[in-house]
Amino acid sequence: MKNFISVNDVSDINALVAKALAYKKNPFAHRTLGADKRIGLLFLNPSLRTRLSTQVAAKNLGMEAIVFNVDKEGWALEFEEGAIMSGNTVEHVKDAAPILGQYFDILCIRTFPSLKNREDDYSELVMNSFVQYAGVPIISLESATLHPLQSLTDILTIKETFAATHKPKIVLTWAPHVKPLPQCVANSFAQWINAWGESDFVITHPEHYELSDQYTRGATIITNQNEALKDADFVYVKNWSTYNDYGKIYSNDPYWMLTEEKMLLTNNAKVMHCLPVRRNVELSDEILDSQNSLVTKQAGNRVWAAQAVISEILTPSP
Repeated sequence: MKNFISVNDVSDINALVAKALAYKKNPFAHRTLGADKRIGLLFLNPSLRTRLSTQVAAKNLGMEAIVFNVDKEGWALEFEEGAIMSGNTVEHVKDAAPILGQYFDILCIRTFPSLKNREDDYSELVMNSFVQYAGVPIISLESATLHPLQSLTDILTIKETFAATHKPKIVLTWAPHVKPLPQCVANSFAQWINAWGESDFVITHPEHYELSDQYTRGATIITNQNEALKDADFVYVKNWSTYNDYGKIYSNDPYWMLTEEKMLLTNNAKVMHCLPVRRNVELSDEILDSQNSLVTKQAGNRVWAAQAVISEILTPSP
């Protein structure tokens, strides 16, 4: 594996999941794989689980992890080609990234969308610039459109939890929120579940909350949440803002919050959320604190997903 930006960088999802689960059983199986190597974690936006889980994963492989909060500690970076840098940006990525490539063996980047200009966000200028100029493998810790480490974790958690007596029905459901959120997690989950191809996949959301079909193609899309939830084995809850009229909130309908009453429609489904979660806005306490909630297990599995990815990058191809 050269980079880890999306599911397209993975040749075999099940093999990568199996590797992650093996690390969960034996975290230090390859404790010297990353010896004398450094991994840089650059955050243009804040993080809790992504940052800490990746640091732990790197440590388990013997790597030194160095964290740099670019948004608080570094110069404002410029990414536009041919920019006249007479404004607030101080350093161009063409100058910064090659230096970082000399400091680190692997470079991890986290950035968010602006939610102001869809064309700019979906061009993935920031992530692609580091891939182009750093000269070392890049791992996405979330980009403007995707969150691949989260999605790998999600499939890992589903496979770990589900006794394969039938093809699971997985429902991704929109949830209300107090502010517009990126489409990254929803895009990425849809992309990975469709590529995995081992479930009946349904996406449900209010009208006008369609995601880009480049990620949802292959899923069944229903705007009636109750209908979508029928016989579900897993329900993934996530808010996202509008894609077509970009970055907007049209609806904050509290009816879309998942409750115990709605769970009666499912096949005693397990409930997932990437966290952080707005309690009693996106998900009710009764669901989050129930035995059907996988959110803690899901968050814990972030370590093993990251460890599997780092290991793949560190392991030379045969």
